[in-house]
This record gives sequence, structure tokens and C-alpha cells, in this order.
Amino acid sequence: MSHAVVAGVGGFVPADHVDSDTLSRRLGLADGWVQSRTGIERRHYAEPGVGTTALAVESGRRALASADMNTVDALIVATATPDHPIPATAPAVAAELGLGPVPAFDIGAVCAGYVYALAVGASLIESGLAGSVLVAGAEVMSAVVDPDDPNTGPLFGDGAGALVLRAGGADEAGRVEGFDLGSDGAQAELIRVEVGGSRQPYRGVFEPSATTMRMNGKKVFTEAVTRMSESCAALLGRTGYAITDVDRVVGHQANVRILHAIARQLDLPKERLVTNVDRVGNTSAASIPLALVDAAVAGEIRAGQRLLLTAFGGGLAWGSAMLTWPQVTVQPSGSSNPHSERHTEA
Repeated sequence: MSHAVVAGVGGFVPADHVDSDTLSRRLGLADGWVQSRTGIERRHYAEPGVGTTALAVESGRRALASADMNTVDALIVATATPDHPIPATAPAVAAELGLGPVPAFDIGAVCAGYVYALAVGASLIESGLAGSVLVAGAEVMSAVVDPDDPNTGPLFGDGAGALVLRAGGADEAGRVEGFDLGSDGAQAELIRVEVGGSRQPYRGVFEPSATTMRMNGKKVFTEAVTRMSESCAALLGRTGYAITDVDRVVGHQANVRILHAIARQLDLPKERLVTNVDRVGNTSAASIPLALVDAAVAGEIRAGQRLLLTAFGGGLAWGSAMLTWPQVTVQPSGSSNPHSERHTEA
């Protein structure tokens, strides 16, 4: 049986960004309030009219270059913010990348979406249906978050990240070793955009609170820590590893306090957490691949190291994945032209 092996990685965040103090002042909060509670210093926003497809394409292009590949056999895009309700985002991404008529589809599991997409991509390879898969996570969260809501506005940013998976051997660096997935739809109301689906289509006039994300932060915090910690423990048991066998834990970058709480639950030194939430905020399904890109560029993860990925989001949905990191060349996730980056007033 073929095994899924990571062959390349790429990430992209838009040039525009807003720092937390600027956002705090606009929301009438004290300087330092946002950063002290979330660990987020800044977040990036796509320009008006730029959708998820554009970000996914750029991250995919960089991942393919990292893998030294021009095409793949399938494409999966994890996103909660598609360009349109219909059609899916992935076929447009495939077309813009010049991949031809390959299978291309979206996965919708919000912040847990990337782990779900990785599991599906790995399954395509292990079943023999594909020899290579591009798995992207891309979000324009600024399109669904109320910028005037202090509970959600400061948390989210826009971005995209992608991994290329290919068929390989069981002993290769980069092998994906296992998954754990779960959900609890009975608590779906904790993170929700009420209007825009088949139950309440965009017809008529709605209050802004009905058309943007609303989140019960306290309950989400507790559920996130519990579910990700339990998922990591379950995957460790399934793969036969102890937490001491894991070199780095790459958690969904929602809030630095959540990451630190998971480390305590797992008895993991905080130094072994990968974090970039301070620089990009919560980018939902793009969170984990962007964290991998930034950690690889900084030399925080190295070839041969065992990584435990874990995520939690709306649904409720959660999941974890285990893999070893390959020897890859990675481009920084910033703008293609570093001199084009600029600060945007909130």
C-alpha cells in the first residue's frame, strides 16, 4: 500500500495588516487589551474584491514550487469562506493553477477543516485513487466577521496555506502516520453565521448580527482545550507514541491561551508548541499550514521531526494528525514583493 508523504508546502497572507493596538482604539478598548487576552499582535486582510480563490491559488503555487511539481492528481480546498455558495472554490483554484480536469472539491469543517482535508487527501493516495494531492486551506474571514464585534473582530485574519502530498514509502520522511477526527453537532450554536444557508437564505433585510459570525467565547475556549487535548491523546494511543516522542505540536492558531492550556493538558513544554497566532491571528482552515510554513522558514521544525497537528472549530468539529517533517524548501508566507507590505488603519 502507498503511503501519503508531504512533498511541498506553501503559504500566503495578504500585504495589508492591522495591529492590535490600532484595532483596540477603534473598538474603544484599552491599548494592549486584545494582545494580552489573545496573544495576537496583528492580522492580515485581503483587499476588497479579493476572494478565497486568489489566496488559495497563491499558496498552492508556492506549495507546488516547493515540491518541484507542476501538477497533481487531485485538489482539496478546506474553507468556510468560499467565493460563492455555488460553485465550490476548488475547481476554480485548479483551473487557475493549470491543473487540468483533475478532481477538485471543498471541505467545510471551519477551523478543523484542514485536518479533515489532509485525512481525505491521504486516503485518496492510500486507496490508489491519486498519486498526488494538493491540500489547501484558505480563508477570507474578514468577509464573515463583524469588525465592530469585540468578541470576534480582533481574532480573525485572512490567509492560505497548502501541502502537496504524494505517494511514497512507509520509511520516508514526510510520511503522514495517522488521524483522529470527531464532531458534536449538538453544540453547533456556539459558533455560527445564522443567515446565508438554505434554512435562511439572503432574502430580505437582516440585522448585521445575523449575517456575521457569532461565537460564545467562554464555552468555545473550554471545548477547544478539551477536544484537542483528547484528540491528541487518542491519536497518540492509536499510533503507539508517547508525547515525549513528539518534537512539535502544531495547534490551530486561535488564541495563545488555548495553545498553552493544551500544552498543560498534554504535559508538553510550551517551547515545543509551534505558534504564529501573534503575526496572523486566527485564519481558520488556513491556520495549521500557515503555522507550518512560518515554523519551517524560521527553522523551528526540521526534517525528520515528528509533528502532532490538532485543530478545533465550528460544527463543532475537531481533529488531529501525525506526520514526520520532510526536507523541503519553503518560501515565506508574506507578499511576493516584501516591499509592498503596508499597514492599514482599522
